[in-house]
Amino acid sequence: MAEIILTADRTLMSNYGGSEFLGFAACSPKIVPEWFYKLIFSPSIPHENGIVSAAPAGTRKVEAALLEKGFDVVVAHPEHLDKVIDKETKAVGITTNDPLGLGPASTTFAELAGRETYSAIYFRKLITNPLLRKNRLKVIVGGPGAWQLTDERIIAKLDIDCVVVGEGEITAVKVFEKALRGEELPRIVNGEVVPLESIPSIKNPTINGFVEIARGCGRGCKFCNPTLLNFRCRPIEKILEEVKVNVDAGLDVLLHAEDILRYGANGVIPNEEKVLKLFEEVLKFKKDISISHFAFASVMAKPNLIRDLSELLNVGSKQKPWISGQVGIETGSPKIIERYMRGKVLPFKPEQWPEVVLEAHKLLDENHWVPCSTLVVGFPDEEPDDIVKTIELVEKLREYRSLIVPLFFVPIGVMKEEKFFRLKDMLPEHWMLFAACLRHDFKWVENLARDHFRKNPVQGFIVRNFVLKLLKRKLEPYLRAMEQGEAPI
Repeated sequence: MAEIILTADRTLMSNYGGSEFLGFAACSPKIVPEWFYKLIFSPSIPHENGIVSAAPAGTRKVEAALLEKGFDVVVAHPEHLDKVIDKETKAVGITTNDPLGLGPASTTFAELAGRETYSAIYFRKLITNPLLRKNRLKVIVGGPGAWQLTDERIIAKLDIDCVVVGEGEITAVKVFEKALRGEELPRIVNGEVVPLESIPSIKNPTINGFVEIARGCGRGCKFCNPTLLNFRCRPIEKILEEVKVNVDAGLDVLLHAEDILRYGANGVIPNEEKVLKLFEEVLKFKKDISISHFAFASVMAKPNLIRDLSELLNVGSKQKPWISGQVGIETGSPKIIERYMRGKVLPFKPEQWPEVVLEAHKLLDENHWVPCSTLVVGFPDEEPDDIVKTIELVEKLREYRSLIVPLFFVPIGVMKEEKFFRLKDMLPEHWMLFAACLRHDFKWVENLARDHFRKNPVQGFIVRNFVLKLLKRKLEPYLRAMEQGEAPI
């Protein structure tokens, strides 16, 4: 079939019923049968003889880099490798987001439920597939979750030949070149930062029309890997190449950056003209555009940009009742902001952060934007007063349509020597914070689900009337305990 086969675990080879947000279900513990998880949360990407019709954006980038170098490569479904692996195959590349279930969302939900996540379950199924060991194939693993595999004992146990940590379009290609020549591979290699002009354009469709418009962030939060990368914005013509690939395949468009509002910016202040120009050009290909991430600091630095984008994208109409993206609150404590993420709040000061978040929610709500926010729970030297400040902020946000998800601190980036925050470390104030977030989310989640699944009413009906209502009923007694600062166990 091909010298190089690229694939990803089953949680990544899904379009989530057209709802990228449902991809977070991969981080949930196994509390429903796998058949139900696949049917509702992770329906399979179509394939033809094992070759998928769409794939994760990172996989497609590596595929593009390999194709530009003249390699024979296909992207395959992880459950149909038997259709593509043959005597011609020399290496298999695997993309992973959360191979051991150690990401912030996974550690939080798995600890609370005491069960393994689907992401870990399906990665193990893939990496232990006997087909990967046939004909002495080289197994190369990369992706956002590769950092979880940088222990020699884990690499040996899983029989992985090489783990690529970081960007792969240059480094991974070199690793595959060595693999095809039959050379010994390094166990762990750090990916070279890819110059803007060397980032290849995808050649084949991505899941849900995912298009990368910028890479990196540059705000320098100590607990996050992407923010440590160089901030680079792709030229509009390159972005439109990828938009066309997806639109021609009948897909929607999902624009991705760590902060969509900073496209084309020189620093932390959004460049309104360049952001609007980008969206205007993409709208010529597709009238409905989704986004991945934005930042509250950017919202308040240029509030008119939100109003202009809403008007341009027709947000608030029957066709597009709201637009959403992932964004980080992380904490309501200026002390924690100052210590770990001062760059996150620029051009504002740490002591202004709670007010920035609150005012951003007001503005976003007025313009039909729905932030899906994260909090980081358990920073080193976090004190009860810091948690109380975060609770107070969450309670002020309750009147604004949004979702807030508290996540355990995970030691990555420059904080990798710190300890994981665990369930046993929870203080009474932490439980009260979790309760405040759940109360907030339960107020809005059914309303949001009704609109969110308008293109897939059957999936939406099941999620609203079975999953959400059952979850609310089951959690209510635990919630009351948590509100008193008690562990619900």
